[in-house]
Amino acid sequence: MFLLFAEKAAEASEQAPAIVQFVNHYVGEPVFNFEMKYTYPFWQKFFGYFGTTPEKVFGEYTPENAVPWYTVMFIIAVALTFVVVWVLKPRRLSVEEPTYTQLVLEKGMLAIRDLLADNVGPHGVRYFPVVATFGILILISNLMGLIPGLMAPTSATSVTFALGITSFVYYNAIGIRENGLLGHLGHFAGPILWLAPLLFVVELISNFVRPISLGVRLFGNMFSDEQVMTQISNLYSPYTNFLLPVALMGLSVFVAFMQTFIFVLLSIIYISEVSHAPHAEEHHGGAQHPNLEEEGGVFTLPEHA
Repeated sequence: MFLLFAEKAAEASEQAPAIVQFVNHYVGEPVFNFEMKYTYPFWQKFFGYFGTTPEKVFGEYTPENAVPWYTVMFIIAVALTFVVVWVLKPRRLSVEEPTYTQLVLEKGMLAIRDLLADNVGPHGVRYFPVVATFGILILISNLMGLIPGLMAPTSATSVTFALGITSFVYYNAIGIRENGLLGHLGHFAGPILWLAPLLFVVELISNFVRPISLGVRLFGNMFSDEQVMTQISNLYSPYTNFLLPVALMGLSVFVAFMQTFIFVLLSIIYISEVSHAPHAEEHHGGAQHPNLEEEGGVFTLPEHA
């Protein structure tokens, strides 16, 4: 599997967009010298235990690809996230005459807020900033593959595994903060005492696998989508280089949104397993959030909030 990823990474670096080549033209040499001096010996020793070399795993490393394409693309995705949020941020809020950007922003916020309220509970709104950041950043990263001259950073395992690890660290930090370290670990043991040792091991392994499953799922779908689009566009070049990809662009947009939704939903479910409403909130009928209103048993934020 690692050799397959290395081969695909090497192919991607050879076909790197112009902006990646531009970055490496100016900073590739110093980055290459730094990594050869400080990080290459570590990887050489590490992969030596497995009878292989960094070159076989990561591909040939030169000043021309010292800054990987996915690093450049992810930095661009972060910058685009700031731009998109700034553009969608309404200059004024209006109930009677909301702007299109206000409506788009409200729909996205309400969708994520409702997912948190339904799966975590009314107190889950406090996790909205981080979860929403996940959603916007991943969605923009997925859609970047549709922009000429750019590539989707989520079609690289380095990016998707980093996102999966970030989600893993975040929900475990929530569990430790709310329940304490021993309480959080005790959650893995389950309620049945005589099954606790077995369940603890199973749950521990299951939790450590989650960042990998999140990363592989996101990478596999985005990478396969790009490969399918590339193969289809080259069926009868140059006639199919433009028409067929445009016709199938709707499918790519659907995949981008769906994979974003799955990643966000799974992260929320993981949070729901470790986060519980404070006892004071449970005993007071759910009036735990000053900005939440209850209507038909469903907690929502009031319109003026």
